[in-house]
Amino acid sequence: MIFDTHAHYDDEQFDEDRGELLGGMADAGVGTIVEIGASMESSRNAVRLAEQYPFIYAAVGVHPDNVGELNEETFEELKTMCGHEKVVAVGEIGLDYHWDTEPREVQKHWFIRQLQLAREMGLPVNIHSRDAAEDTMTIMKEYGRGLGGIIHCFSYSLEMAQEYVKMGFSIGVGGVVTFKNGRKLKEIVANLPLEKIVLETDCPYMAPEPNRGKRNDSRNIHYVAEKIAELKNVTKEKVIEQTENNAKLIYFS
Repeated sequence: MIFDTHAHYDDEQFDEDRGELLGGMADAGVGTIVEIGASMESSRNAVRLAEQYPFIYAAVGVHPDNVGELNEETFEELKTMCGHEKVVAVGEIGLDYHWDTEPREVQKHWFIRQLQLAREMGLPVNIHSRDAAEDTMTIMKEYGRGLGGIIHCFSYSLEMAQEYVKMGFSIGVGGVVTFKNGRKLKEIVANLPLEKIVLETDCPYMAPEPNRGKRNDSRNIHYVAEKIAELKNVTKEKVIEQTENNAKLIYFS
């Protein structure tokens, strides 16, 4: 069954049909979804969804665009959420220098604090990094070693992907691998071991071809798996089986 390692079903784009959509996932071959927090509120919502659906698990964390809401009080609440039986990771956390919504030093501070929280709680991490390759790698080498987890929506070089793999992380691959301009990610997928790749949607964003530009959901991972199978010269079934095993090792071991 498909394991979607990174979804945002609390997004308002799903408000009208969330229950119907999630209720049909098993019939579409989707077996497990990890709902990812990006703020305090979406982390709370992730836990609620995980409580509601047996096949949904939660990651809790604050995205770099939202770290301005973190303080010692909210951080303590985040720590409490990490103790929930269905919380399987801290994320998505990291650095975003594309939008620079929050000062870079503030982003770095709370990125490090959340990595330390993951270590304290014995959880893997889900990492967001945009236009911040060097600083992310520097922080991960100092504070992230041995944690395990996923580098989400990977957009850097093959060499950097291989460095993260050496550090024990897996690479999250979603709709971009199907895009005509996704050459870099295709090269990474072709060269990395399938054992170090996991599937993700980042839904409702990043829908693969042929649905690019539309609202994304976990059913579209079939297109991603097909493209990875083509690049790796294996069957789509093999991709789904191996990436499910990979995700279970990260989130459930």
